Amino acid sequence: MLVKVHGSAVFGINATIVTAEVNVENGAFFFLVGLPDSAVKESQQRMDAALRNNGLYFPRGKGVTINLAPADIRKEGTAYDLPLAVGLLAATEQVPADLLTTHLIMGELSLDGGVRPIKGALPIAIEAKKQGFKGIILPAGNAREAAIVSGLEVFGVEHLREVVDLLKGSPTIAPTIVDVEAEFANSSRSYPVDIADVKGQENIKRAFEIAAAGGHNIILIGPPGAGKTMLAKRLPTILPPLNIDEALETTKIHSVAGKLRKEDSLLSVRPYRSPHHTISDVALVGGGSFPQPGEISLAHNGVLFLDELPEFKRQVLEVLRQPLEDRVVTISRAKFTVEYPASFMLVAAMNPCPCGYYNHPEKQCVCAPGVVQKYLNKVSGPLLDRIDIHIEVTPVPFAELSAERPSERSADMRERVITARRVQQDRYAGRKIHCNAQMGSKELREICRIDAAGKALLEKAMERLGLSARAYDRILKVSRTVADLAGSADIRTEHLAEAIQYRSLDREGWAG
Repeated sequence: MLVKVHGSAVFGINATIVTAEVNVENGAFFFLVGLPDSAVKESQQRMDAALRNNGLYFPRGKGVTINLAPADIRKEGTAYDLPLAVGLLAATEQVPADLLTTHLIMGELSLDGGVRPIKGALPIAIEAKKQGFKGIILPAGNAREAAIVSGLEVFGVEHLREVVDLLKGSPTIAPTIVDVEAEFANSSRSYPVDIADVKGQENIKRAFEIAAAGGHNIILIGPPGAGKTMLAKRLPTILPPLNIDEALETTKIHSVAGKLRKEDSLLSVRPYRSPHHTISDVALVGGGSFPQPGEISLAHNGVLFLDELPEFKRQVLEVLRQPLEDRVVTISRAKFTVEYPASFMLVAAMNPCPCGYYNHPEKQCVCAPGVVQKYLNKVSGPLLDRIDIHIEVTPVPFAELSAERPSERSADMRERVITARRVQQDRYAGRKIHCNAQMGSKELREICRIDAAGKALLEKAMERLGLSARAYDRILKVSRTVADLAGSADIRTEHLAEAIQYRSLDREGWAG
């Protein structure tokens, strides 16, 4: 008897339907074809034990042929266990096959019949809805993320027995229902930290507000213990909340990577990723034999924080250059190409020298001559060229650390950032630009015009401070954001003056 069961394969952050054609006939063989990898081939032993341990039988002494179509797409992972087991049960008439045409099935089987979570449940559910399936049967650990797809009946199962009862028409479980809008509204502004936790550092907080308002990448240079990491962790709290489309795209990436928790349905806060400096280039940008999203894609629509920037391998830092520009990562293999979104804000932190105390107001640097320059040269010019704001972080005095006066909260800063972003959305309506940091040279000439006084100030600053030529465009972009925060339609000299001070590494004596 021939039975067809529908499953899915995930490529990049999108899914495609895979049909398992199960044929049971006379004979004594078991063939699993359709480009399965080792994990899929091993499903025979898992299915055999799971069926027998639950009073069902595996068709031994029968000729079993299973084809995973389309047969030219490689199938990988253990998520095909459940659809293949259901196909065998239906082909041997142990369960009815009625639901198999209307429901998509995915899940990994334990030897006792338990159903374990899989990766990519959200893109699978989206594709099932797109292809006209009525519902989806998948592990209970993935039910909430799949249930955010409206109009799709989602059954989260924990055991093979629940699937058998469901197919026989006597379900012991109810469909999972998630009120996406209510959950999203309740948690979209919920953060465990607040920028008010940081004592002092008002100039750095101002720089963070500008970076958040314009989507600018930022690098912090300062001695150990000055608060660089503490500040970076609080940057997501002042960014505008995710909208539904951004949340859905971000959730898809984390679903494919297997990073969603069982209780999660939709990611409602901007992600914050902080990889260690020993990370490889593949782990950072994504890839591998079977490509997976890297840290920069997991930070999509959020913040990527690179602490101790010069300690990262130069090859790792160089692969960041293209994603920072294109906001997408393309991974090519001989037989396929996948794309992962990578639109993130880069926040980098570094010590000014190996000992950490170059330019420190109190402690003396003990680095040998030339060592500071060599240390800074570990970060390439082309990478720094993609970072708009450079700012020095100095230690907080004891008087400010012990002060009891309240600091400004993240919610107040976030409202100003949201207002500035709305101005930019109106300005760039109809263009493929969402914030000031994404302006190209054409938009820069058109939008960032300055008067004669502004030109004179910028020329004098570049001469006196020894600013490099690459600083010119960055200063204009940042000054446009400063003007947006001030509610000004024009870039005035005070906006330019503030933007000029955020180019520390371009000054003579700092240039890398």
